[in-house]
Amino acid sequence: MLLQNRISSLSLFLCLTIGSTISFAADENAKDPAAKWDGEMNKFAALDEEKMPEKNGILFVGSSSIRMWDTDASYPDLDVTNRGFGGSQTSDVLYHFDKVVKKYEPSKIVFYCGDNDIAKGKSPQKVICDFKAFMKLVYEELPEGATVYYLPIKPSLKRWEMWDEMNEVNMAIKKFADQVEQLEYVDTATVLLTEEGKPRDDIFMKDGLHLNETGYNLWNPVVRKAIAE
Repeated sequence: MLLQNRISSLSLFLCLTIGSTISFAADENAKDPAAKWDGEMNKFAALDEEKMPEKNGILFVGSSSIRMWDTDASYPDLDVTNRGFGGSQTSDVLYHFDKVVKKYEPSKIVFYCGDNDIAKGKSPQKVICDFKAFMKLVYEELPEGATVYYLPIKPSLKRWEMWDEMNEVNMAIKKFADQVEQLEYVDTATVLLTEEGKPRDDIFMKDGLHLNETGYNLWNPVVRKAIAE
């Protein structure tokens, strides 16, 4: 309970200092966040109807970097469920938390989001605040001990000019992970950079944004090591 209160206090303090309020409902940039993702939510519901994932598994959730990840092939020996929906922002994961996180009662959550948030003009402070709100929901709504593995916003060819803002989010959440339990910062960003500190040009699809097989092969062992520990 004390740790939950600390999460709540840190989240509220940050939101107040940037002149915002915590809201788990609507994204200010979305006219109807419920209807926007109806198709994806219905698809997830159909998958669950066919075979409901076991509780205490490993849940991958977030935007297209999660959705396009063949997690079953990458981790055939682990109990993984993929609920990524492309184009989503952190606020969308918050809005649909019950449908894409809570119902599965996972013991481990691999989280990737924030890329689209910055690209759509949200400030780093807003993205950080939304992620802390996500952590608050994890503490309040999931069984005790559920751990979140935060994958930092990736450096990409297409959005390299936004990297300073994206990395500001990453570094803030890395610091946050040092302060709270059940949150691990997993460095999947550094492996995507050259020795000169620029995005590798052989790890993306033609759009320069989404990872290709080579890119995911760089991520797989890093994530596997983190969730094993």
